[in-house]
Amino acid sequence: MATANSHKQTGNNSKPTLQRRLTLPLLTLYGLGVTVGAGIYVLIGATAAKAGYYAPVSFLLAAIVVAFTSFSYSELSTRYPVSAGEAAYVRGGFNSRTLAMVIGLMVTTSGVVSSAAISIGAAAYLGILVPVSPVILTVLIILVLGLAATWGILESVTAAAIITVIEIGGLFYVVFYGFMLKPDLLSEINRVIPPLELDAWTGIVSAGLLAFFAFVGFEDMANVAEEVKNPRRNMPRAIIYTLVIATAVYLAVVSVVILIVPMDILSKSAAPLSLVFESAGDQTKTIFSFIAAIATINGVLIQMIMASRVIYGLASQGSLPRILAYINPFTHTPLVATALVVITILGLALFLPIAKLAETTSLIVLFVFMSVNLALIRIKLKGIGSKQDIFEVSIWFPVFGFLSCLLLALSALT
Repeated sequence: MATANSHKQTGNNSKPTLQRRLTLPLLTLYGLGVTVGAGIYVLIGATAAKAGYYAPVSFLLAAIVVAFTSFSYSELSTRYPVSAGEAAYVRGGFNSRTLAMVIGLMVTTSGVVSSAAISIGAAAYLGILVPVSPVILTVLIILVLGLAATWGILESVTAAAIITVIEIGGLFYVVFYGFMLKPDLLSEINRVIPPLELDAWTGIVSAGLLAFFAFVGFEDMANVAEEVKNPRRNMPRAIIYTLVIATAVYLAVVSVVILIVPMDILSKSAAPLSLVFESAGDQTKTIFSFIAAIATINGVLIQMIMASRVIYGLASQGSLPRILAYINPFTHTPLVATALVVITILGLALFLPIAKLAETTSLIVLFVFMSVNLALIRIKLKGIGSKQDIFEVSIWFPVFGFLSCLLLALSALT
């Protein structure tokens, strides 16, 4: 009896913690939700302006860059299945609390800056449907999604998963409608295959940084690892599934849009997918605008969840004030960290342009990827083992991951 009462008292007095409630399907949909969003809905026109008809190759190039790093994340997320994953990876590889904190803050910054960019795009799409000022819509979107992010990890990710299915459905509809407009579309596929000429590949590589923004997000899954069931099995699978599905969808959508929409119009558009439906009726245009708005809103929600978990993780590790590690006992979410993220996103969205936000996000994420790959290289070279069963990859994955990210980042400076 004494033992039972003692156990009960310990349970009642125990500190609230994050709960492992995310399954493989939910985790994969979470990754797709944050990856497939504003990038593909907004940036095809800007990519086409640099790469022309070879824009699909720019997206394929970005996917290859991301692929090497995704395998590094697959191993590291099973070595360190905690919130603020990148910070834990770098700390494990370099044994530096300061460097780990810097990387963690950069990850948070990328999520916050990306959310600000996406919220502006979401407000623009909603503005087509609702005659309200874009500024007011932006504020409302951020505040409402901030409340959703504090609701609970299972509830908020389930909501995001439902929205993800809708937004991917919208992309499939773009492909379907494109083939309705031009049934012989496949006969023109050779137009997107570039020749072995310097000018063509210069444009492709230059557009690769913009295409890379469309893949930013898969790494966010590492920051909810503390809430994933059986992370050893589910984290690597979800990361790989997300990348494969996103790449296939991107290549199909970009190819269709490139071959359907006149290049001079497409390259100047901030809402390129809507151009496919120019000849459609008002009802079709309205439905697609609604789906596009939902897609961008979903990206904001998932980035909010990610950024708040990184801040929570850094605070739990002692790198940030402990108040930021506070877990609400009712929702089991990091309430203070989420509030800080929402306030910061609001400020950035109101005062910085979307193009600058997107470019900044890509460069920050590339630097984080390089650091994560270097951390895994050091871990492997030092022969650091793990107390738990882990998913292991060859050292060549982080080596090529580092080099490919470095080259893409350098291309932005040329």
